[in-house]
Amino acid sequence: MNSTNVLHQQNSDGDTIGGRISRARDAAGLTITDISNQAGVRKETVAQWERDRSEPRANKLVMLAGILGVSPTWLMTGLGEGPTEYAPDSNARAALQIAEIKRLQGELSNAIVALERQLVKAE
Repeated sequence: MNSTNVLHQQNSDGDTIGGRISRARDAAGLTITDISNQAGVRKETVAQWERDRSEPRANKLVMLAGILGVSPTWLMTGLGEGPTEYAPDSNARAALQIAEIKRLQGELSNAIVALERQLVKAE
């Protein structure tokens, strides 16, 4: 058997890139909003990726793979390390959690400022 046959025996998972993004996001326990915030794109963009209306550019695809804890090759082709076979190292996961906490901290800070303004207006 030659190497070409071996490569073809390793079957793709049969899903589309959008389906793989969605499955990996679910496996990682993330929302579209989580992905959008961490990737620096709009929620609508992530939703379009998942529906196969568009595909992420190469730089976003690599970032997305890191966020989702899968290999870029798996996202593109369905071959390689998918969500159950690949886990990002603990430093990468910690960095994602820190980014999310900072985002939430910013939202909380904005909410506090808004409430303080309402109190000043009410006086």
